[in-house]
Amino acid sequence: KLTPLSVMCEAELSFTLEPSDIIAVQEQPLMLHCQVDGIPPITTQWRRNGLLLTQDQHHTTFINGSLLIAHFQKTKSDGSSDEGDYECIAQNSFGLVVSRKARIQAATMADFHVQPESVHAEESGVARFQCQIHGLPEPVISWEKDSRPVDTRNERYTLLPTGVLQITGVREEDSGRFCCVAHNSAGVKHSAEALLTVSGSQSSVYKEPVIVVGPENLTLTVHQTAILECVATGYPRPIVSWSRLDGRPIGVEGIQVLGTGNLMISDVGVEHSGVYVCAANKPGTRVRRTAQGRLVVQAPAEFVQPPQSIARPVGTTAIFTCQARGEPEPQLTWLKNGQILEPGGHVKLRNNNSTLTIYGISQDDEAIYQCIAENSAGSTQASARLTVLWADGLPGVPTHVQAEALSPTTIQVSWREPDKNTQDIIGYVLHIRRTSDPAEMEYEEAVSKVTLQQIIRDLEPSTNYTFYVKAYTSHGASKPSDSVTESTHGEVPAPPSLYTKVVNSSVVQATWESSSKMGQPQGFRLYYRRAHTPLFTGPITFPRNITQYNITHLDSSLVYEIKLIAHNQHGDGNATIRFVSLREAVAKSGRMKNISRKKLFAWKCKKKVMNGVSCQDGSANKTNPKPGVRI
Repeated sequence: KLTPLSVMCEAELSFTLEPSDIIAVQEQPLMLHCQVDGIPPITTQWRRNGLLLTQDQHHTTFINGSLLIAHFQKTKSDGSSDEGDYECIAQNSFGLVVSRKARIQAATMADFHVQPESVHAEESGVARFQCQIHGLPEPVISWEKDSRPVDTRNERYTLLPTGVLQITGVREEDSGRFCCVAHNSAGVKHSAEALLTVSGSQSSVYKEPVIVVGPENLTLTVHQTAILECVATGYPRPIVSWSRLDGRPIGVEGIQVLGTGNLMISDVGVEHSGVYVCAANKPGTRVRRTAQGRLVVQAPAEFVQPPQSIARPVGTTAIFTCQARGEPEPQLTWLKNGQILEPGGHVKLRNNNSTLTIYGISQDDEAIYQCIAENSAGSTQASARLTVLWADGLPGVPTHVQAEALSPTTIQVSWREPDKNTQDIIGYVLHIRRTSDPAEMEYEEAVSKVTLQQIIRDLEPSTNYTFYVKAYTSHGASKPSDSVTESTHGEVPAPPSLYTKVVNSSVVQATWESSSKMGQPQGFRLYYRRAHTPLFTGPITFPRNITQYNITHLDSSLVYEIKLIAHNQHGDGNATIRFVSLREAVAKSGRMKNISRKKLFAWKCKKKVMNGVSCQDGSANKTNPKPGVRI
């Protein structure tokens, strides 16, 4: 027997296996799987492109929910097709749920839209052929030379899954006709032939590094493999290296270099997204050429917090929360018994559809609600049931609800048992929200029936929170208790950032910034003293909007210690301390003045020498000026 609290953990109807995307082969059988967990009896149906499929000799639905298409056909005689988006629909007495959409496509192979082109290469140089073709599933590419498969054991030959053949250290024996071969479940196709001609080498002649082919921009889905191509030439042969434009390390796990410079990243994740830079360096020098390409890794939608089934008395408010992540950000859609839920009236969607609130619930609102999260990389769904409860046999209201702040981030809430039906209580639910937030922003914590208190953690400092409690029996929830409000403790300010600047031999300018962490300061206190002496001068007090002060009448021969403290109504924060040496500043100033005097003297000398006057004694000596200063 299910109780209202167990309802909170089950939807009474949910998918344990949903259909997957499939690439089908013409005239071959095709099976789509669908398994549902729930309270029987359960009926299962299928939709294609939103329309129900009928049972016939072509479509069969098994008792476990799976759908068999006897002979897949891309185009039937009546013009229809087995291709499309398929959904599994399950229904029982509690409601109806719809599976994710599974896209069924026919295996195909188009013509080559990029054919290999003939190449002329020097001995010891690099040759590159490329072909591209669209197909489902993605065609596997191989290469033939003179109608025979290319020897993949030859380490000078690099075959990339993107349809590229690279030949490094080209030799005369590599000359010949090359052909690209594509094959998948739809068939095999050969490209046009391209000729490789090899000429004599001029390898002893220096050649600047050149990147012949750099990495292209790629958009992939997590767990795929990224191939970033980089082909460089030059003499001596350049050294190819890779880095990220943002300076982060590329790492080593799943990283492999193919051939002489291609970067392969296996099982890519969102963290691999970024701009990758290929560099071709002349050995032993800083001469280099670079090329870059952007890798974007998408992640299909997945739930961070799926909706949970709830039981609510008639006339109260029901709140479902659904949070999902993915790259790009998933879009959320809600269904009620398989139909798109349109907000309006007593039904509200907020926070980018992540919060579904139903006010003043009635029996018509009892249903299975689904949250569908979808982005360009994929979709997922989760279901939850709303059970509407009637008032018979419900427990009394918890009493003497009290809240006590324990720290800046924790509050303890306690209560007493209700006055009636206490023997049937199976647990309590504590409702929590910031007092300034609307009611739909509250959240809940379940509490065992043997506990009459709960510590709520991870709260914000200096913030008011409102709490109330409900008791639960197997028949449902009590009315809410009286609400109680309590504020978390405040925090002292974090140490401010302190900067010092020597203005002259007796003045130091102190400038500071308050931290955004912890409590906000109401003001500052500044102290200073000669280093290693016991007593500070100060405090010099400042309001929070003053962030600069000049400390004057200092001794230019000493080192000073400056201390700054931020404070608020909760007390003083930790101090920030800086040491300043005026001796170094005076010495630096003296050196600058000496340099200025030398420059002035040199300028005056230059004028005298131009007039035939000695810099040493100023006498006229136009035929033999005295040596000394040269400008």
